[in-house]
Amino acid sequence: MKGVILAGGKGTRLAPMTSIMNKHLLPIGKYPMIHYGIERLAEAGVKDILLLISKQSAGLYCDYVGSGDQFGVRITFRVQEDADGIAGALGLAEGFVQPQDKFVLLLGDNLFDDSLGAYLAAFARQEKGAKVLLKQVDDPRRFGVPELEGDKIKLIEEKPSKPKSSYCVTGIYMYDGTVFEKIRSIRPSRRGELEITDVNNLYAAEGSLTYEILQGWWTDAGTFASLLDASNYLQGKERNGR
Repeated sequence: MKGVILAGGKGTRLAPMTSIMNKHLLPIGKYPMIHYGIERLAEAGVKDILLLISKQSAGLYCDYVGSGDQFGVRITFRVQEDADGIAGALGLAEGFVQPQDKFVLLLGDNLFDDSLGAYLAAFARQEKGAKVLLKQVDDPRRFGVPELEGDKIKLIEEKPSKPKSSYCVTGIYMYDGTVFEKIRSIRPSRRGELEITDVNNLYAAEGSLTYEILQGWWTDAGTFASLLDASNYLQGKERNGR
C-alpha cells in the first residue's frame, strides 16, 4: 500500500511563524512535524510515500527528508501550487496512485500514538471503498462528526451545532482508486475549496465508508496551543524512553 502525506497549505493559524517556514517543518519535540507522519507510515510497512508540499520551504524539505533513506522509504515530492483544499491537493496524487491501488492519506499536522499496521491490514481486506479513523473528543462541534450506522458511516457533518456522535474524523484516511473520480465530481465549497468531507460523503452514500477508532493520543497540531501540547507530550515520551 502506498502513502500520501499532505504537507502544503498556508498554515494561517500559526502565523507569523509560517510566513517564513512551512508549518510541517516547525519543531515538535526533537524533530520537525513532518518527521512523525513519515515515521508512522514506515513503521506500518508503507515504503512508497508521496509528499505534497508547497513551494515555500521546498529546499528545506529536500534537505531534511531527502530520498527517504533515513526512514527506510522512497519519497516522491509534488508541489501544490494552489491552496484549494484537502481534496484538491489529493487530486495531485493521481498517477502516483494507480486506479487499482489502495492507499493511506495523512494530513501532516496530525500526530498520534497508534500504530497504523492493523488499520491498514483491515482496509486491505475491505473489498472496496474508503475507511477513516475516528477519535472520541470532548467538543466534537469543532470537527467533522460522523453519523454512525453499524460498522459504517452514514454521513459526516462539518462542525455541527448538534453532533450526532462524540467522535471526530481525524486526518487519517484510506481510499481505493475511485477517489480521483469522486474528486472530479465535487464542486468548491463556499470557502472556494474542494472539501474532503464531500468526497467521504460520496463513499458514505455508496455504503462503502467504514471506520475504526484510534485508541491512543491524537492531536491536530495546527494551532499554537495544540503545537505546544504536542511538543510537551512527545518530549515527555522521549524522557521516559518510549
